[in-house]
Amino acid sequence: MQADSTIRIVIADDEPLARQRLEDLLRHEPGAEIVATAADGAAAVAAIRQHRPDLVFLDVQMPGGTGLDVVSEIGSDDMPATIFVTAFDQYALSAFDVAAVDYLVKPFDDERFEQAFRRARRVLELERMERLRAQLLAVLQAPDRSDDTLPGQPDGGYLERIAVEMRGRVRVVPVEQVDYITSSGPYAELHVGERTYLIREAMQTLEERLDPAHFLRVHRSAIVRIDLVETLFKGAGGDYEVQLRGGMRLRVSRSRREELERRLGMD
Repeated sequence: MQADSTIRIVIADDEPLARQRLEDLLRHEPGAEIVATAADGAAAVAAIRQHRPDLVFLDVQMPGGTGLDVVSEIGSDDMPATIFVTAFDQYALSAFDVAAVDYLVKPFDDERFEQAFRRARRVLELERMERLRAQLLAVLQAPDRSDDTLPGQPDGGYLERIAVEMRGRVRVVPVEQVDYITSSGPYAELHVGERTYLIREAMQTLEERLDPAHFLRVHRSAIVRIDLVETLFKGAGGDYEVQLRGGMRLRVSRSRREELERRLGMD
Protein backbone atom coordinates (compact mmCIF):
# COMPACT_ATOMS: atom_id res chain seq x y z
CA MET A 1 0.00 0.00 0.00
CA GLN A 2 1.39 3.38 -0.89
CA ALA A 3 2.44 5.53 2.05
CA ASP A 4 -0.36 8.05 1.29
CA SER A 5 -3.12 5.40 1.03
CA THR A 6 -5.60 5.48 3.89
CA ILE A 7 -5.52 2.60 6.37
CA ARG A 8 -8.68 2.59 8.50
CA ILE A 9 -7.86 1.36 12.01
CA VAL A 10 -9.70 0.17 15.11
CA ILE A 11 -7.85 0.11 18.45
CA ALA A 12 -9.23 -2.32 21.05
CA ASP A 13 -7.59 -2.27 24.49
CA ASP A 14 -9.09 -2.02 27.98
CA GLU A 15 -6.24 0.20 29.23
CA PRO A 16 -6.78 3.93 28.44
CA LEU A 17 -3.03 4.62 28.49
CA ALA A 18 -2.38 1.76 26.07
CA ARG A 19 -5.01 3.08 23.67
CA GLN A 20 -3.55 6.57 23.93
CA ARG A 21 -0.03 5.33 23.20
CA LEU A 22 -1.18 3.60 20.01
CA GLU A 23 -3.11 6.71 18.97
CA ASP A 24 -0.01 8.87 19.50
CA LEU A 25 2.19 6.51 17.48
CA LEU A 26 -0.33 6.25 14.64
CA ARG A 27 -0.55 10.03 14.30
CA HIS A 28 2.95 9.94 12.85
CA GLU A 29 2.09 7.27 10.26
CA PRO A 30 1.04 8.64 6.84
CA GLY A 31 -2.43 7.49 5.84
CA ALA A 32 -3.34 6.03 9.24
CA GLU A 33 -6.94 6.89 10.20
CA ILE A 34 -8.34 5.73 13.55
CA VAL A 35 -12.05 5.12 12.95
CA ALA A 36 -12.92 3.74 16.40
CA THR A 37 -11.56 2.62 19.76
CA ALA A 38 -12.94 -0.05 22.08
CA ALA A 39 -12.34 -0.93 25.73
CA ASP A 40 -13.69 -4.48 25.80
CA GLY A 41 -14.33 -7.47 23.59
CA ALA A 42 -18.00 -6.76 22.89
CA ALA A 43 -17.26 -3.17 21.88
CA ALA A 44 -14.42 -4.39 19.65
CA VAL A 45 -16.76 -6.76 17.80
CA ALA A 46 -19.30 -3.96 17.33
CA ALA A 47 -16.66 -1.52 16.07
CA ILE A 48 -15.25 -3.99 13.57
CA ARG A 49 -18.70 -4.84 12.22
CA GLN A 50 -19.76 -1.21 12.01
CA HIS A 51 -16.61 0.35 10.55
CA ARG A 52 -15.13 -2.57 8.60
CA PRO A 53 -11.54 -1.36 9.19
CA ASP A 54 -8.45 -2.42 7.26
CA LEU A 55 -6.41 -3.04 10.42
CA VAL A 56 -7.15 -3.80 14.09
CA PHE A 57 -4.83 -3.40 17.07
CA LEU A 58 -6.35 -5.99 19.39
CA ASP A 59 -5.53 -6.51 23.06
CA VAL A 60 -5.49 -10.17 24.01
CA GLN A 61 -6.72 -9.77 27.59
CA MET A 62 -9.90 -7.66 27.80
CA PRO A 63 -13.13 -7.84 29.80
CA GLY A 64 -16.19 -8.90 27.88
CA GLY A 65 -14.19 -11.23 25.64
CA THR A 66 -10.50 -11.77 24.87
CA GLY A 67 -8.87 -10.76 21.60
CA LEU A 68 -9.09 -14.36 20.45
CA ASP A 69 -12.80 -14.36 21.35
CA VAL A 70 -13.23 -11.31 19.13
CA VAL A 71 -11.64 -13.15 16.21
CA SER A 72 -13.87 -16.16 16.87
CA GLU A 73 -16.98 -13.97 16.94
CA ILE A 74 -16.12 -12.09 13.74
CA GLY A 75 -14.75 -15.20 12.01
CA SER A 76 -11.14 -15.59 10.92
CA ASP A 77 -12.07 -15.25 7.23
CA ASP A 78 -13.89 -11.96 7.84
CA MET A 79 -11.41 -10.54 10.34
CA PRO A 80 -9.38 -7.52 9.16
CA ALA A 81 -5.60 -7.62 9.30
CA THR A 82 -4.78 -7.86 13.00
CA ILE A 83 -1.87 -6.89 15.22
CA PHE A 84 -2.33 -8.43 18.66
CA VAL A 85 -1.20 -6.44 21.69
CA THR A 86 -0.42 -8.42 24.84
CA ALA A 87 1.54 -8.34 28.06
CA PHE A 88 2.05 -12.10 27.81
CA ASP A 89 4.18 -13.37 24.93
CA GLN A 90 2.89 -16.92 25.38
CA TYR A 91 -0.18 -15.73 23.49
CA ALA A 92 1.94 -15.11 20.40
CA LEU A 93 1.56 -18.64 19.03
CA SER A 94 -2.22 -18.53 19.37
CA ALA A 95 -2.21 -15.12 17.68
CA PHE A 96 -0.43 -16.44 14.63
CA ASP A 97 -2.65 -19.51 14.58
CA VAL A 98 -5.50 -17.13 13.73
CA ALA A 99 -3.43 -15.39 11.04
CA ALA A 100 -2.33 -12.28 12.92
CA VAL A 101 -0.06 -9.97 10.94
CA ASP A 102 2.14 -9.45 14.00
CA TYR A 103 1.96 -9.04 17.77
CA LEU A 104 3.31 -6.44 20.19
CA VAL A 105 4.39 -7.42 23.70
CA LYS A 106 3.84 -4.66 26.26
CA PRO A 107 5.80 -2.55 26.90
CA PHE A 108 7.01 -2.13 23.29
CA ASP A 109 9.22 0.62 21.94
CA ASP A 110 8.66 2.86 18.93
CA GLU A 111 10.92 0.79 16.70
CA ARG A 112 9.01 -2.42 17.38
CA PHE A 113 5.71 -0.65 16.70
CA GLU A 114 7.02 0.71 13.39
CA GLN A 115 8.20 -2.77 12.38
CA ALA A 116 4.75 -4.24 13.02
CA PHE A 117 2.96 -1.41 11.24
CA ARG A 118 5.24 -1.68 8.19
CA ARG A 119 4.45 -5.40 8.04
CA ALA A 120 0.73 -4.68 8.22
CA ARG A 121 1.01 -2.04 5.50
CA ARG A 122 2.78 -4.52 3.24
CA VAL A 123 0.18 -7.24 3.87
CA LEU A 124 -2.62 -4.81 3.01
CA GLU A 125 -0.81 -3.74 -0.15
CA LEU A 126 -0.43 -7.36 -1.28
CA GLU A 127 -4.11 -8.00 -0.64
CA ARG A 128 -5.06 -4.91 -2.62
CA MET A 129 -2.87 -5.89 -5.55
CA GLU A 130 -4.32 -9.40 -5.54
CA ARG A 131 -7.80 -7.91 -5.82
CA LEU A 132 -6.73 -5.65 -8.68
CA ARG A 133 -5.00 -8.58 -10.37
CA ALA A 134 -8.14 -10.69 -10.13
CA GLN A 135 -10.33 -7.85 -11.40
CA LEU A 136 -8.05 -7.19 -14.36
CA LEU A 137 -7.89 -10.82 -15.37
CA ALA A 138 -11.65 -11.19 -14.97
CA VAL A 139 -11.96 -8.63 -17.76
CA LEU A 140 -9.34 -10.35 -19.91
CA GLN A 141 -10.73 -13.87 -19.49
CA ALA A 142 -13.36 -15.41 -21.70
CA PRO A 143 -16.72 -15.25 -19.89
CA ASP A 144 -17.40 -18.96 -20.28
CA ARG A 145 -14.12 -20.30 -18.91
CA SER A 146 -14.37 -23.27 -16.54
CA ASP A 147 -14.00 -22.69 -12.80
CA ASP A 148 -10.75 -24.65 -12.61
CA THR A 149 -8.98 -22.58 -15.25
CA LEU A 150 -6.14 -20.45 -13.91
CA PRO A 151 -6.62 -16.71 -14.66
CA GLY A 152 -4.98 -15.92 -17.99
CA GLN A 153 -5.44 -19.48 -19.24
CA PRO A 154 -7.92 -20.22 -22.03
CA ASP A 155 -10.35 -23.09 -21.53
CA GLY A 156 -8.53 -26.37 -22.05
CA GLY A 157 -5.27 -24.61 -22.93
CA TYR A 158 -2.08 -23.40 -21.31
CA LEU A 159 -1.32 -20.15 -19.56
CA GLU A 160 -0.90 -17.28 -22.04
CA ARG A 161 -0.53 -14.25 -19.76
CA ILE A 162 0.21 -13.50 -16.12
CA ALA A 163 -0.88 -10.41 -14.18
CA VAL A 164 1.93 -8.89 -12.11
CA GLU A 165 2.43 -5.89 -9.86
CA MET A 166 4.76 -3.14 -11.06
CA ARG A 167 5.23 0.08 -9.09
CA GLY A 168 1.86 -0.16 -7.44
CA ARG A 169 0.03 -1.05 -10.65
CA VAL A 170 -1.05 -4.30 -12.24
CA ARG A 171 0.11 -5.14 -15.74
CA VAL A 172 -0.19 -8.24 -17.90
CA VAL A 173 2.96 -10.07 -19.00
CA PRO A 174 2.62 -12.42 -22.00
CA VAL A 175 4.02 -15.83 -21.10
CA GLU A 176 6.02 -15.82 -24.33
CA GLN A 177 8.16 -13.03 -22.82
CA VAL A 178 9.11 -15.00 -19.68
CA ASP A 179 12.71 -16.28 -19.71
CA TYR A 180 12.66 -18.32 -16.51
CA ILE A 181 10.88 -18.55 -13.15
CA THR A 182 12.35 -19.07 -9.70
CA SER A 183 10.70 -19.66 -6.35
CA SER A 184 10.88 -17.23 -3.44
CA GLY A 185 9.12 -18.75 -0.44
CA PRO A 186 5.35 -18.74 -1.12
CA TYR A 187 5.95 -16.53 -4.17
CA ALA A 188 7.36 -17.04 -7.64
CA GLU A 189 9.67 -14.62 -9.45
CA LEU A 190 9.07 -14.13 -13.17
CA HIS A 191 12.24 -13.09 -14.98
CA VAL A 192 11.43 -11.12 -18.12
CA GLY A 193 14.54 -9.69 -19.73
CA GLU A 194 16.13 -7.47 -17.10
CA ARG A 195 12.91 -7.19 -15.07
CA THR A 196 11.75 -9.43 -12.23
CA TYR A 197 8.11 -9.64 -11.13
CA LEU A 198 6.86 -11.23 -7.90
CA ILE A 199 3.57 -13.15 -7.94
CA ARG A 200 1.84 -15.26 -5.31
CA GLU A 201 1.70 -18.57 -7.16
CA ALA A 202 3.05 -22.03 -6.41
CA MET A 203 5.74 -23.46 -8.67
CA GLN A 204 3.72 -26.68 -8.96
CA THR A 205 0.73 -24.74 -10.30
CA LEU A 206 2.89 -22.84 -12.80
CA GLU A 207 4.54 -26.06 -13.96
CA GLU A 208 1.14 -27.62 -14.63
CA ARG A 209 -0.25 -24.55 -16.42
CA LEU A 210 2.70 -23.64 -18.64
CA ASP A 211 3.00 -25.24 -22.07
CA PRO A 212 5.52 -28.12 -21.70
CA ALA A 213 6.53 -27.60 -25.32
CA HIS A 214 8.17 -24.35 -24.24
CA PHE A 215 8.87 -24.63 -20.49
CA LEU A 216 10.50 -27.26 -18.28
CA ARG A 217 10.92 -27.41 -14.53
CA VAL A 218 14.59 -28.26 -14.03
CA HIS A 219 14.63 -27.93 -10.24
CA ARG A 220 12.04 -27.60 -7.48
CA SER A 221 12.94 -23.90 -7.46
CA ALA A 222 13.35 -23.21 -11.20
CA ILE A 223 11.41 -23.39 -14.47
CA VAL A 224 13.17 -22.45 -17.72
CA ARG A 225 12.18 -21.64 -21.28
CA ILE A 226 13.65 -24.48 -23.30
CA ASP A 227 14.69 -22.46 -26.34
CA LEU A 228 16.86 -20.20 -24.13
CA VAL A 229 19.01 -23.07 -22.83
CA GLU A 230 22.54 -22.89 -24.23
CA THR A 231 24.68 -25.20 -22.11
CA LEU A 232 24.36 -27.98 -19.56
CA PHE A 233 27.25 -28.12 -17.08
CA LYS A 234 28.24 -31.04 -14.87
CA GLY A 235 29.87 -29.97 -11.65
CA ALA A 236 31.71 -31.74 -8.87
CA GLY A 237 29.73 -34.42 -7.07
CA GLY A 238 27.40 -35.00 -9.97
CA ASP A 239 25.57 -31.69 -9.64
CA TYR A 240 24.34 -30.04 -12.82
CA GLU A 241 23.66 -26.49 -13.91
CA VAL A 242 21.99 -25.08 -16.98
CA GLN A 243 23.14 -21.86 -18.61
CA LEU A 244 20.62 -19.70 -20.41
CA ARG A 245 21.15 -17.23 -23.19
CA GLY A 246 22.53 -14.14 -21.48
CA GLY A 247 24.66 -16.13 -19.02
CA MET A 248 22.20 -16.95 -16.21
CA ARG A 249 22.97 -20.28 -14.52
CA LEU A 250 20.38 -22.36 -12.65
CA ARG A 251 20.67 -25.63 -10.77
CA VAL A 252 19.32 -28.82 -12.33
CA SER A 253 18.14 -31.59 -10.04
CA ARG A 254 19.34 -35.11 -10.83
CA SER A 255 15.76 -36.35 -11.16
CA ARG A 256 15.10 -33.85 -13.96
CA ARG A 257 18.42 -34.04 -15.78
CA GLU A 258 17.43 -36.87 -18.13
CA GLU A 259 14.26 -35.10 -19.23
CA LEU A 260 16.25 -31.92 -19.87
CA GLU A 261 18.82 -33.83 -21.92
CA ARG A 262 16.05 -35.46 -23.92
CA ARG A 263 14.40 -32.14 -24.60
CA LEU A 264 17.73 -30.70 -25.70
CA GLY A 265 18.37 -33.65 -28.05
CA MET A 266 21.29 -34.93 -26.00
CA ASP A 267 20.19 -38.59 -25.75
